[in-house]
Amino acid sequence: MLRYLRLYGAFLALQWRTMLAYRTNFLIGAMSTIAMQAGGLLTVWVVMRQIPSLHGWTLYQVLLVYGLTSLALSMGHMFADNLWIIGRAYIRPGGFDRFLVRPIDPLFHLLADRFCYDGIGDFIIGGVVVGIAAAGLGVSWTVPRLLYLALAVLSGGAIFIALNLITSVTAFWITDSLPVTLAVFQTHQFARYPLPIYAAWIRVLMTWIIPFGLVSFYPAAQLSGHNPGFMAWMPPLAAALLLLAGYRLWTIGLRHYTGTGS
Repeated sequence: MLRYLRLYGAFLALQWRTMLAYRTNFLIGAMSTIAMQAGGLLTVWVVMRQIPSLHGWTLYQVLLVYGLTSLALSMGHMFADNLWIIGRAYIRPGGFDRFLVRPIDPLFHLLADRFCYDGIGDFIIGGVVVGIAAAGLGVSWTVPRLLYLALAVLSGGAIFIALNLITSVTAFWITDSLPVTLAVFQTHQFARYPLPIYAAWIRVLMTWIIPFGLVSFYPAAQLSGHNPGFMAWMPPLAAALLLLAGYRLWTIGLRHYTGTGS
């Protein structure tokens, strides 16, 4: 474990030096991410102006849901963005082979090969929105609440990464997994709003099948006093199970990988 932490630090330092050499690209990426988040927040504001309460959820409570989604999303964006392009950037051109001939885990190497600094913009916006929402709701940040927030964000990030991993391994069979990953990923848009506003089948989908609801809605309910019961503690369990499933599918996919041109 310590070896991999040191290796990741070395990979990250190398990419940081690359970023410093291309500061303009970094600033453009960060600003574009912030602009996209601003568009999403504007949509929330417009909706809540017309409907001040969504099934009992106020503007600040909806902002808390939105902010938690952005914080979790930023984890996957920063640390696992390579999963999106494994097919078209590595498997199809043949570059994936280099991960198989080096004395480290291929999945670790794939993830460490790229740190997406655009995700920093998501993290900043998410943190600011959560702070504003908490202030508007009068949330008192006690140590247990802060620990719960950290657990919720880390679990949510793990859920994003796990679902991207589960869908991206299809690249070992269909080469370009981006459409599959994108189709599942886009359902996270439902998780930016309280689940009770949706039909029953969407609530089931977002809780038990593609559980982006565990990323934002249930933690927000816990922090804002809606008391979701045991569902407040489901995110870390779901994250662990999905990560295990994703890694298992990854190992199966590796056994089916035959290299470019074969």
